[in-house]
Amino acid sequence: MRTGADDPPAAPHVPHVPHSPHEPCQPAIGLYTEALRTGHLPEPDAARAPCLVPLGLLRPDPDDPGRLLPVPAAAALTRLLGPLARDLDERLASAAALVDALTPLASIEGPAHGSTFTVLEGKPVIRSSIEEAVHAAEEHILTLHPGSKRPGALLVRARNEALAPLRRGVRMRHIYQHSARYHPNLKDYVDRLPEERLEIRTMEQTPERMFVFDRTTAFVAASADRDIALRITHPAVVRYLVHVYDVLWAGATPFEAPLETALPGAPVTAVQLGIARLLVEGHVDDVVARRMGISVRTCRAHIARLMQVLGATSRTHLGALLVRSGISETDRRTHG
Repeated sequence: MRTGADDPPAAPHVPHVPHSPHEPCQPAIGLYTEALRTGHLPEPDAARAPCLVPLGLLRPDPDDPGRLLPVPAAAALTRLLGPLARDLDERLASAAALVDALTPLASIEGPAHGSTFTVLEGKPVIRSSIEEAVHAAEEHILTLHPGSKRPGALLVRARNEALAPLRRGVRMRHIYQHSARYHPNLKDYVDRLPEERLEIRTMEQTPERMFVFDRTTAFVAASADRDIALRITHPAVVRYLVHVYDVLWAGATPFEAPLETALPGAPVTAVQLGIARLLVEGHVDDVVARRMGISVRTCRAHIARLMQVLGATSRTHLGALLVRSGISETDRRTHG
């Protein structure tokens, strides 16, 4: 049994404060980084960050009860992301089910003066109705945008339309997919708008496009090419859509925060993790690209990076390595 005499000097003490049980705190990250570098961590040091062991970042050393060994970063990342990915899938499924359930109701015509579901056909009609809602908004505008490439002309028009409500005190929130971060059009849109009332977050995958105004009126896309939309004013349905949006917002990453894989030494990016999961589920490149909100060309570039990281010699070999490495988190499909 080792005596522990060769342990490195103890790291400076940083108070451990309560935090989310799903992610490591800053002291834990520091101690875990040190453990990865040295190969172990004295048990008294680990006590300064009680979240390390429950998060699965450290395990007991079978040869020395006074030490803990670091779990490899890729394996720890897979374990930590599993519950979050399952939760996100459930939320996306709930949002998609709501759109599927409401779309057939659009054909039901009630009294014109009290209609709570209105079918809007044609992009000019949809755009005009949304612009009217923008001009009438007094408190909040919530938007959800799948995909990553919004044309520059469209964002210029959106920026011009956003200026008036922002200046009169309306707060705006946008959710995009992670891949939208890498397109200069969105950055230009953000840089040219007042920051104090505008918030933007991104996430791996999103449901279909949606707008909510003052938590009283909502618009959801009702066709694949978005030339049909539903205008919803039913209070209960709008409240539910706002709740779905708030749940998605809570799980999204602020635009100003970097997209990190959360743990030191993780081999792939957050976008590549999403691609890996979809590949293992059997989706072809076109479907993976659409789900991730990126072009097929960009998707294949990420796949090439995954092959390089894992040392794959073919696409078939890549699939086998993804399953074996645990990066694809296939266990979430069998236990979710």
